[in-house]
Amino acid sequence: MLAMQRPVQVGLIGSQFISSIHAESLQHCAQARLAAVASPTPGNAAALAARFGIPRVFTDHRQLLAQPAIQPVVVGVPNHLHCQVVLDAAAAGKHVVIEKPLCLNLAEADRMIAACRDHRVKLMYAEELCFAPKYVRLKQLLDSGALGRPTLLKQSEKHDGPHAAHFWDVTRSGGGVTMDMGCHAIEFFRWMLGRPPIKSVYAQMNTFVHGAKTRGDDHAILMVEFANGVIGLAEESWTKLGGMDDRAEVHGTGGVAYADLLHGNAIETYSAPGYDYAVEKAGSTKGWSFTIYEEAWNYGFHQEMAHFVDCVQNDRPPLVTGEDARVVLEVIFAAYESARTGRKVELPFASTAARPIDLWKPAP
Repeated sequence: MLAMQRPVQVGLIGSQFISSIHAESLQHCAQARLAAVASPTPGNAAALAARFGIPRVFTDHRQLLAQPAIQPVVVGVPNHLHCQVVLDAAAAGKHVVIEKPLCLNLAEADRMIAACRDHRVKLMYAEELCFAPKYVRLKQLLDSGALGRPTLLKQSEKHDGPHAAHFWDVTRSGGGVTMDMGCHAIEFFRWMLGRPPIKSVYAQMNTFVHGAKTRGDDHAILMVEFANGVIGLAEESWTKLGGMDDRAEVHGTGGVAYADLLHGNAIETYSAPGYDYAVEKAGSTKGWSFTIYEEAWNYGFHQEMAHFVDCVQNDRPPLVTGEDARVVLEVIFAAYESARTGRKVELPFASTAARPIDLWKPAP
């Protein structure tokens, strides 16, 4: 008879939107226990703890990291804080799940990867699209040969803008929609194709709607050329009204497959007064809307957290690593350079810029 493993004690660093999704997802993982949450903003950690029954609350993430029972931490803080929090977690001997994007620049990425390697802790990059059930099935179709040899992949993610103020501030976020959501497409393409080398990137970026809020891009088209000849075409937007869109296509020599991550699972709803429901990135629920249910599961967050808990318990490498995240960040830097020059940018691409946006729109 197999002995039951003790649940992994998990700490959350961060207490807002993405951390609430992490908490929900971890509650659905039988091998995980939410042990603590940390946030410096008065009342935020306590509110999340009350909602999810988390027993310990801290206002300093280093206090959480000092708890010996906690094994991994899940980091959901603004982008400019990613590097230091991961360095602190590695020094404390904690395995880390880090939200996208990895950090602000390539030098920070190298420090984070080196710290986790030197302290022998796992660093998992939280790319949930690699765990989304519909996209997992899409990859199975491609891998099985059902679509022939891949020639073109497409992915788009669009809504009407971020939910938190720090996304609009490029000194904290590092960029606009390319940094926020283009990172999803880049790793999605790599994962779907078995992570072949990337040859070049071409990008077109604009600030169409939100120029009063940010100097970052609010709409972007990226063309990623892989060494095997496959093209990845991404459209990412903060300008689309009516709620979230997330779709993918795989075109091959033997077929094509289309996957709509959310609309095929939604409830078509008409409401004259509107209703109190957190439709992801929808400005209003009056009139027609698509009511999303089990959103975190459909996006793969539950599966992502369960995967990392398994990695910690059984000493397995995560599906998406810090090294993968660095490649994504390198492509993002190349994309902003391409948007500035209007030219295709070859990889590998080196940059000492503090953040990707500085290659496209330097600070005034």
